[in-house]
Amino acid sequence: MARRVQACMLCHGAEGRATASGYFPRIAGKPAGYLHEQLMGFRDGRRDQSAMVRLVQHLSDDYLLEMARWFAQQELPYPPPQPSSLDAQRRARGEALIREGDRQRGVPACIACHGERMTGVQPAMPGLLGLPRDYLIGQLGAWRIGERRSRLPDCMAAIARRLAPEDVVAVADVLASRTVPADSRPVPRSSVTGPLPLECGSGLK
Repeated sequence: MARRVQACMLCHGAEGRATASGYFPRIAGKPAGYLHEQLMGFRDGRRDQSAMVRLVQHLSDDYLLEMARWFAQQELPYPPPQPSSLDAQRRARGEALIREGDRQRGVPACIACHGERMTGVQPAMPGLLGLPRDYLIGQLGAWRIGERRSRLPDCMAAIARRLAPEDVVAVADVLASRTVPADSRPVPRSSVTGPLPLECGSGLK
């Protein structure tokens, strides 16, 4: 399998640990269910990135799952966090959205879905730490304008549209400036109590 996924590493870095570019995310250590869902999204037209589409368009579900499981098993060091570029007020807003959400806007806290440590939740919620600021802003922006889509109901699209543009930047900045915990593995579903705050087509089952 390591030979089969060499093409992935051209953009996503050795063993999927990401590169210096802000637009190719880390895929090493992400939940296999999440990675599998993203690969199927590129193949089935829910996500649109020409290189990824060409790579997976003729691959079966089982083949994509093998790829996802391989990357999920990679436990590799994370890069140092990026310095924050926000003033104290905007940083506090980002922290509040991550920890508490915004009830008035109907935005749940990030930790409600992605775990208290934000390292992800099995089987399909990815970690939010260790990702470049530019990538996080780009993905939330893509959901806001409909360029990125997930299985319906698309909870992330709903959340992104409810966030003000400055909130997107604040959340991305805070997440990118956080140190990844020593144990960066996604937590088991059993450690999360209660249902998701929003109905989500590709989230926890």
